[in-house]
Amino acid sequence: MQDNQFLVYIRGRVKVGTKLLFDQSLSAEVVKLHEDGTRVVTFYQLDQKLDFEMLNQILETIGHIPLPPYIKREDNKEDVQNYQTLFAKNIGAVAAPTASLHFTPELLKKIQAKHQSAFVTLHVGAGTFKPVEHQDINEHIMHKEFYNIPSSAQEIIDSPKKILAVGTTVTRTIEYYARENKTEGESDLFLHPQNRPMRVNYLLTNFHLPKSTLLMLVASFVGIQKTLDLYDEAIKNNYQFYSYGDAMLIV
Repeated sequence: MQDNQFLVYIRGRVKVGTKLLFDQSLSAEVVKLHEDGTRVVTFYQLDQKLDFEMLNQILETIGHIPLPPYIKREDNKEDVQNYQTLFAKNIGAVAAPTASLHFTPELLKKIQAKHQSAFVTLHVGAGTFKPVEHQDINEHIMHKEFYNIPSSAQEIIDSPKKILAVGTTVTRTIEYYARENKTEGESDLFLHPQNRPMRVNYLLTNFHLPKSTLLMLVASFVGIQKTLDLYDEAIKNNYQFYSYGDAMLIV
């Protein structure tokens, strides 16, 4: 965020002016409360206000693997190995693009040996965890997330080739570009059955939380009833949901 302010989630009740203390003389002061549960804070080390680069260096040494809030346990050493992505490399997202957790380096190499691939960047924001609370989904206000599409990916998107998007982040990036023709900016695209994909043909994705925008994105490909049928089958067959769960391929 601007002015060395950061959007965060904080467990427990706080008020403006509350100060939180961490290791290595790191502290955070709450400067704003949002109705959606997020908080705006400023970080300090001793009396020095920290920018993103300075803060990230400290968090790399004292922080933990940022497991999603629906994983109801503390992180452990296995997560350091397992909760990693082959795709994400640019600092800025609040969570890993979880569809990529299904790939090993060996599997990715096999795929790339037979199929053309390219990478895009979308920094997953805190809003991705915000549920759809309106009866009319068109009233849901979508969060904004920074994205960037390099020329190698743009060339594929602009071609007539069919596209398999690995993950909802990739899908939203491609579909935003298909509508706005901008290779960098902030995407606030909400894909749902009334706003279907224009460019992505196939999708690999996890099984998502109820009432989430990600579940609506799946429905934008196959419709609401088919989505319900797929999830009903997954539940009956004990599929695993969310980050450490199974995946579906929509073709």
